[in-house]
Amino acid sequence: MLPQDTLDQITRRFEYLEAKLASGAVPAEIAALSREYSDLKPVVTEIAAYRRATTDLAEAEAMLDDPEMRALAEEELPQLKARIPEMEQALRLALLPKDAADARPAILEIRPGTGGEEAALFAADLLRMYQRHAEQQGWRFQMLELAETELGGVKEAMARIEGEGVFARLKYESGVHRVQRVPETEAGGRIHTSAATVAVLPEAEEVDIDIPATDIRIDTMRASGAGGQHVNTTDSAVRITHIPTGIIVTSSEKSQHQNRANAMAVLRARLFDLERSRVDATRAADRKAQVGSGDRSERIRTYNFPQGRMTDHRINLTLYALAQIMAGDLSEIIDALVAHDQAAKLAEMEA
Repeated sequence: MLPQDTLDQITRRFEYLEAKLASGAVPAEIAALSREYSDLKPVVTEIAAYRRATTDLAEAEAMLDDPEMRALAEEELPQLKARIPEMEQALRLALLPKDAADARPAILEIRPGTGGEEAALFAADLLRMYQRHAEQQGWRFQMLELAETELGGVKEAMARIEGEGVFARLKYESGVHRVQRVPETEAGGRIHTSAATVAVLPEAEEVDIDIPATDIRIDTMRASGAGGQHVNTTDSAVRITHIPTGIIVTSSEKSQHQNRANAMAVLRARLFDLERSRVDATRAADRKAQVGSGDRSERIRTYNFPQGRMTDHRINLTLYALAQIMAGDLSEIIDALVAHDQAAKLAEMEA
């Protein structure tokens, strides 16, 4: 059975928010109240439907004692008894603690790991994979920083992805991605193993992270390019060093103003992520049981090209659809990761 007190509290809170917004909330509160109201509305709708169904069930069971209504009750009861457990499960999922960052845009960072040039080429493949996935989902993909090798590999890539549920879906991608294939740089045809690291951070707003001017050092430098007309001949590239943590962020697009904005956005996201990680580490719950723990030293996935196979090691999921996955079709993987995370949280709550 669902905790009725909790359902009552949610309903009362929703009614309070509805009345507050209708009466004219203080302008400074409207955004936060509206966001909470929108989050609670589908939950309250499910609560109302669930309670109607349980009332209908009780009434149908009472009708069994009435000879004239018995046939109708016997027709309704199987449907209600089948529906109510499904509604209870949907409500349990809706009542799970929400990650406050789930609705935020995400900062995606990709870097090559072990494997030299082949690792850089694989990092470029991952960047294209996420860009195509963003396009398929209707998300906005904005490149913030891209440093490439001579062969087209990626030394470092940073992008901002904006859209509905971006961080909620992509946060499970953080970790070490391993590839097994014959490198383009290998003439002998031997299969090599290399890796790239992916970090997905929730974008932070200025109100989340206060960065005093005394805590940062901003350097401008000449942006590097591929040569010819594309080389930036002005000192527009920006490097920001966060002195307390030693975090360094660079941005080297054409506009120095935009580079400062991009670099500060990435710096805020990294500091916000550090604070989230610190808070998570102090929680009593064992975060290792959750696939979204964000441990970036963990090998989370292997892409085996000779066999056309992708294996996610956290949930023992293997798919023989590597071509489609590299083309951006990540929905089946992410859906499985979300379901696994929800199941772990449900088990933790029920324990």
